[in-house]
Amino acid sequence: MRLLRHLFASSSRRLFPEASLQRITQAIAAGERLHRGEVMFAVEASLSPAAVLAALTPRERAHEVFARLRTWDTEANNGVLIYLLLADHRIEIVADRGLTGRVDDAEWSRVCRLIEEEMRAGHPEQAVIKGIRAVSELLAVHWPQSDAHPDEDELPNRPHLLD
Repeated sequence: MRLLRHLFASSSRRLFPEASLQRITQAIAAGERLHRGEVMFAVEASLSPAAVLAALTPRERAHEVFARLRTWDTEANNGVLIYLLLADHRIEIVADRGLTGRVDDAEWSRVCRLIEEEMRAGHPEQAVIKGIRAVSELLAVHWPQSDAHPDEDELPNRPHLLD
């Protein structure tokens, strides 16, 4: 059943056309003005048949994408990836080690549920933007912007469509 969902998944571009991608990019940039962290968003319609047959989980794939996109490549190790795997209806958040002990799993789960609710309601762009805002609020508590530590944008803000 999972293999069929992945084989016949529609493109993420259908849910996230160019105008949506631009608004999501703007939401990431706006959120990053509140904190010194880095937020990335990636969406993937489906996994390859080999990955599905190997029982690759959405969480494992999110970690692969985190590494592939170099979300970890920040001076303070405070990058966060919001990852959607559409065929499995899964949202994963992967945070770099600089956030370990600062943001607990329950807070990340709350953000995932927020995104999930909006996705179920048929509002994918709004779901992602709300998720970005929620992640930015968490980062602002733990890595606030300050004049003493001026922040530079270390990672691209543009969403990554992986299909």
